[in-house]
Amino acid sequence: MKKYGRVISYIKPYLGYVGLNVFFNLFTIIFSLFTFALLAPFLSLLFGKTELVQVKPEFSMSSDALIDYMNYILSDIIQTQGHKQALLTICFVLLGTFFMRNLGRFMSLFFMAKVRVSAVRDMRDQVFKKILILPLSFFDTRKKGDIMARVTTDVQEVEYSIMNYLDMLIRDPITIIAYFIFLLSMSPQLTLFVIIVLPVTGYLIGRIGRTLRRQSKVGQTRLAGMLSTIEESIGGLRIIKAFNAINFMDRKFIDQNKAYAKVTLSIYRRRDLSSPMSEFLSSCVIILVLWFGGGLVIGENSPISGEIFITYMLVFSQIIPPAKTFATGYYSVQKGLASADRIFDILDADEVIDEKPDAVKIKEFSKDIEYKDVTFRYEEEDVLTDINIKIEKGKIIALVGQSGGGKSTMVDLLPRFYDTVKGEILIDGVNLKDYRIDDIRGLMGIVTQESILFNDTVFNNIAFGMHDVSEEDVVEAAKIANAHEFISKMPEGYQTNIGDRGTKLSGGQRQRLSIARAILRNPPILIMDEATSALDTESERLVQEALANVMSNRTSIVIAHRLSTIKFADEIIVLQKGKIAERGNHDELIRQDGIYKKLHELQTFA
Repeated sequence: MKKYGRVISYIKPYLGYVGLNVFFNLFTIIFSLFTFALLAPFLSLLFGKTELVQVKPEFSMSSDALIDYMNYILSDIIQTQGHKQALLTICFVLLGTFFMRNLGRFMSLFFMAKVRVSAVRDMRDQVFKKILILPLSFFDTRKKGDIMARVTTDVQEVEYSIMNYLDMLIRDPITIIAYFIFLLSMSPQLTLFVIIVLPVTGYLIGRIGRTLRRQSKVGQTRLAGMLSTIEESIGGLRIIKAFNAINFMDRKFIDQNKAYAKVTLSIYRRRDLSSPMSEFLSSCVIILVLWFGGGLVIGENSPISGEIFITYMLVFSQIIPPAKTFATGYYSVQKGLASADRIFDILDADEVIDEKPDAVKIKEFSKDIEYKDVTFRYEEEDVLTDINIKIEKGKIIALVGQSGGGKSTMVDLLPRFYDTVKGEILIDGVNLKDYRIDDIRGLMGIVTQESILFNDTVFNNIAFGMHDVSEEDVVEAAKIANAHEFISKMPEGYQTNIGDRGTKLSGGQRQRLSIARAILRNPPILIMDEATSALDTESERLVQEALANVMSNRTSIVIAHRLSTIKFADEIIVLQKGKIAERGNHDELIRQDGIYKKLHELQTFA
């Protein structure tokens, strides 16, 4: 139940509302018991057995005292106004108590709704924030659809299966305890018999619930697999159609859907068993109580009168609904805990990229960047080995080499998307790990090979992550990036929505928007990861002009696929199998007659 306690801990900020819920639940219980206390005098009056009470009894919180006090009030009304008036009075009092009981019930639910919705909102916020914080390596081995399922359907399942029963968890135990105390004061013998019989019901219900949590976790995993297939199919629809793989993907989804439906059916059957099972067991308990209590009533020297026994049974019958709800809730909670397990897998994931409590602020870059004996390993395989580079402020450094040589990994270490396994990276002589992470990334503008844009307006994509940005600044950044001309021709200019991942734009247009976004930040350090490799000649020319504009007077690290674009670099680093194979400017590397010259000749004659 540790996981359950952790889920419930999300209600701590809203304990004031929980307190109000408890208060109004007690309010409801008091008026419910008062209603039942009226039943015995009502039945005595109805059956003509009312014995008039002349002496006012002392009032106390026990069923006998409460019934005696009601008999005294009823006797006074009968003596002064007659039996019909007494009956009418009881009916009006019952109506008032029913109203107050249901008012209390509504108010308890009113305050619990705030607790339930707010707690789930906080959980969803926390999961999403953790996803944003986790290192990129966390997502390398996980499907996006599975992550999406944990933030959406799993959190929703927690709300439906656990938070939905919060009121039950607070109300029902209080109700059952209060009613048992009332029953105990009415007939200790009968109540003791009930206490002996009821645990058997709870044991039988618990036996089924234990398997539900395991199956629910399997079901949520299957659902996550389906979401992954849907997400991949929508993203790769062009390829699916081009390779005539519609039937293949359809069959894959059908198989996943069938497996999920099978698990879900099993879960529903077990959960649905709870209601009829608890109903039958409750009926068995009621019949046993009727048998035992009836024997007490009809026996000699009966310790309980007929009207008291009827009242007892009516009060006892009110324990059955919360007991049934508790049983149903137990199954739902088990199902919800399976989703909670998947949520906590994310919340408990190691952040890896930790920021020191006393991290230093850095707002300016003034001297150099140095990779010092840097080694990076991914899943027991070295991606970079003993890298030593110093990049002085204002210089342009180009990284070239075959795919898989470690170029992208090397630049990903600079904004701390990953951390080094050995060695260190210094900015102005201070280890990256000693700086605030937000400050480090604030010094950098990044343009990647794949233009990552959002389903929003042109303006919001360029100003992404920044506040209080003027339109003039956005337009100026777009002009430098050679993007202003095509943006101006769009239907709503800078307020035009560009679609999911910028699908309404061409590749060159998307890339120029990415460059404009980097320019607007006005970063002292630029990182460009093969920013022109996927473009046609005209688009490449425009993007190259934009890059030339933005790289002036800035420190730039360029990953190049086309060597013709980095001839102007101050230094070119050739990486091969994670190691520096050659370094120098373009002319020096051509004279070395090594790897760089071969790559250059291959592209020249291609």
